[in-house]
Amino acid sequence: MADVQAQSIAQDASPGQPLLDVGEQKPDISADAQDSPAVTKEDGNTILENASETLYLQNLNETVRLDFLKQTLLNLFKPYGVIPPVIAHDNLRMRGQAFVSFPDKETADKARKEVAGFPLYGKPMQLSFAKTRSDVVVQHEEGEEGLASHKKRRLEHKKESRKNNPLRQKAQAKLKAAAAADPTGVQAAAPRRAQIQMPDEYLPPNSLLFLQNLPEGTTKEDLHDVFNQHPNLLEVRLIPAKKDIAFVEYADEASATVAKEALHNFKIDGETKMKASFSVSAYMVSYAKR
Repeated sequence: MADVQAQSIAQDASPGQPLLDVGEQKPDISADAQDSPAVTKEDGNTILENASETLYLQNLNETVRLDFLKQTLLNLFKPYGVIPPVIAHDNLRMRGQAFVSFPDKETADKARKEVAGFPLYGKPMQLSFAKTRSDVVVQHEEGEEGLASHKKRRLEHKKESRKNNPLRQKAQAKLKAAAAADPTGVQAAAPRRAQIQMPDEYLPPNSLLFLQNLPEGTTKEDLHDVFNQHPNLLEVRLIPAKKDIAFVEYADEASATVAKEALHNFKIDGETKMKASFSVSAYMVSYAKR
């Protein structure tokens, strides 16, 4: 019944009409409405200080096909002048969530108040303001050049935040201390052998390491700082088309082995475990030469 109700309202609503019958279901005001102070505008209306042109939607029905969910949300928010596209993903971290953008903060606030709690496909939606400006909004207001500048600033901010992440700094300090106390890496290598699980990590040692599961935004300098803690580092190579993997080469397989055992599961950003294994390609080359 909720599915039919959602589809009917999304299809039949037209600009200027209230989207919900609040007499039948009173919308829940998001948590930020209680925690953030309101600002009175010149026209007498009030709006929260943390208001944004983009709404963050939670508690969406995860069983609904993603493309159908996006289209339904576009129809549902059509009376508020929604700016497409709706941003939603089906990966584990973002499942049941979406971002919807509007022409201005006042419209977004109106949509938040009137639609919060609406049972879309049987689950009451939770609406709050997004913490950052959406690319869709920036492009709508500032064009392609403004969007490019916005993305550049965001990337710089992300790099700076990652660099200053206390967890990352703690991990880096621990790594440097371990390397200084045990330059050979023998003590660090011993307990880590029990953690090896992936088949490619059983390959015979060689001088080239294959890195996987690198956190987003990892740079060549980040990897060089980490792997240079172990002697005989020759080169770090990133893969432009696949940004979560890289190769690290040492002068000999003994040095590579020490680095691999010490840094497998190391958290470059203080949060994401990096996987380090011997490179399959390097092993095949060495085997062909025998």
